[in-house]
Amino acid sequence: MVETLKKEIAACTLCLPHLAHGVRPVVQLSQSAKIAIAGQAPGRVVHETGLPFNDKSGDRLRDWLGVSREQFYDPDLFAIVPMGFCYPGTGKSGDLPPRPECRATWHDRIFAEMEQLELIMVIGAYAIDYHLGERAERTLTETVRNWQDYQPRHMVLPHPSPRNNLWLRRNPWFEDDVVPHLRKRVSQLI
Repeated sequence: MVETLKKEIAACTLCLPHLAHGVRPVVQLSQSAKIAIAGQAPGRVVHETGLPFNDKSGDRLRDWLGVSREQFYDPDLFAIVPMGFCYPGTGKSGDLPPRPECRATWHDRIFAEMEQLELIMVIGAYAIDYHLGERAERTLTETVRNWQDYQPRHMVLPHPSPRNNLWLRRNPWFEDDVVPHLRKRVSQLI
């Protein structure tokens, strides 16, 4: 049951020895949402506020989806399941990868409980690896470019982080072709 999973995840301390900032699982589970957002791991701001995508990445993602903050944070509309539930800390070139304990401990259970999902938005390489596995292309760009191959269950997106501004400038087809389809699909499901 999703409610039981929420309580177990909220009490999770599996990664505590590896997290300099402590544990604060950030996830939005739902028994009724038709859409799940499967991202990487919370950043520093999200860790501090406890609200997923409560940063510039979230602003861009909500724009891509064509939804308001209120809609985005409504668990009846969206589940939000990052590959790592806690902020992993910062490395030399940005945030560290999500801790593997979340995937190993929680993800199969979560997605087995949320059978009602009709669309999973797969954001970033770690989520692509879990949700698409060997079906993914060799690179993130190729996988996103071939987004139609994963329909109707999955929609592959680059990370909406401002760090990806260069990728977005180099790949204008994403916002020209993919985002309009994404907005249409989201509006049909919510």
